[in-house]
Amino acid sequence: MTTHLIIRVIMVSDGTMSTQSQNPPYGGVDKTEVDKRSEKEKAIDAWLPITSSRNAKWWYSAFHNVTAMVGAGVLSLPYAMSELGWGPGVAVLVISWVVTLYTLWQMVEMHEMVPGKRFDRYHELGQHAFGEKLGLYIVVPQQLVVEVGVCIVYMVTGGKSLQKFHKLVCIDPCKHIKLTFFIMIFASVHFVLSHLPNFNSISGVSLAAAVMSLSYSTIAWTASLDKGVQPDVEYGYKAKSTVGTVFNFFSALGDVAFAYAGHNVVLEIQATIPSTPEKPSKGPMWKGVIVAYIVVALCYFPVALIGYWVYGNGVDDNILVTLEKPTWLIAMANMFVVVHVIGSYQIYAMPVFDMMETVLVKKLNFPPGFMLRFITRNLYVAFTMFIGICFPFFSGLLGFFGGFAFAPTTYFLPCIMWLSIYKPKRWSLSWITNWICIVLGVALMIVSPIGGLRSIIVQAKTYKFFS
Repeated sequence: MTTHLIIRVIMVSDGTMSTQSQNPPYGGVDKTEVDKRSEKEKAIDAWLPITSSRNAKWWYSAFHNVTAMVGAGVLSLPYAMSELGWGPGVAVLVISWVVTLYTLWQMVEMHEMVPGKRFDRYHELGQHAFGEKLGLYIVVPQQLVVEVGVCIVYMVTGGKSLQKFHKLVCIDPCKHIKLTFFIMIFASVHFVLSHLPNFNSISGVSLAAAVMSLSYSTIAWTASLDKGVQPDVEYGYKAKSTVGTVFNFFSALGDVAFAYAGHNVVLEIQATIPSTPEKPSKGPMWKGVIVAYIVVALCYFPVALIGYWVYGNGVDDNILVTLEKPTWLIAMANMFVVVHVIGSYQIYAMPVFDMMETVLVKKLNFPPGFMLRFITRNLYVAFTMFIGICFPFFSGLLGFFGGFAFAPTTYFLPCIMWLSIYKPKRWSLSWITNWICIVLGVALMIVSPIGGLRSIIVQAKTYKFFS
């Protein structure tokens, strides 16, 4: 049939496809991209972290996504439940899981929506949807806030988990060591690992991190279950005033948003998977995403529900702090957290490294090489370490960053892009679904930073810098 035109495609080094003729893809997007880069530009793309390696397998996407999503957030879920209550808490957890799976599917689909082109970075997709300049202005600030914010929070999480491990295994008399020094110890690992060049080179670290996340989540809920419901357990709201309850509720929404924050690196992860017209990257990527989301459910729901059921509103903002015994098991779980957040830090730092190196090499004409990476990446690790040392308000940071930045990039920005590019019919199922996600996401973005900021202010009153 004449409508079935033959496609002749030539693959080039970074996965861009030069297409001589093709059918318009679904959704009315009819645009063909031809590789027009010079040899110098190709060499730079082959050096940059995101586009330098495209030989990942589908299971790489599975454990990269688990590492990106499960993290510090899971340990705060019982605390979030205590501020939300049973009904709203369960509803928010389930709705978030469904909505974020849907928006992740959209991003996987949009990665290669234009024949012959791959959107390897979140901002590239934003530029396609909103225009060259506007796309950058919309996506890059939010993505940077998310990725730098996560790295700072993980600095604090890693330091706190190391401190907790030290307290548990150190026999009295035990010298108290400041949290500042534990954050520095945690950061020292990243001064080494940050020099791994790309996503595929950190796949071993990411796999270890994914295994650790499932391990410490399992320890958290099984140890809680073993202790049984506490005799003095209460499930009412902890705050004494209505205003306090409302603010805590808002902050808890941010905690949940933070827990589902893997979207900021999903296109960068998909960029590492090889793609041909016969076998596009979305197939293996989606398989990995499904596996990742099953693992996410196995981590999140038991920890949140069992942790809250056992301890009620007496649970700490990190469930491993509430679980004191058996000492060896909780100490081991804290070390698992450390290993996991090491991997998570690297997953979130890699797109930031890519942005910094792209600007320095393409815009400012620095020569690509070891020294450029050595200086920029060390400065970035030092910066996140310093901010983490100054502001270690763990739960407040989660709520604030969760609402302010994670809600847009995870809950509704993919939906806005989908509507902008595919233009589904008004009142069709796709149109309605996307608008529901947008309304929920915008509401989350507005209310949760308010609660998170209040938590930071309340905790800051009693906090001494570098204590």
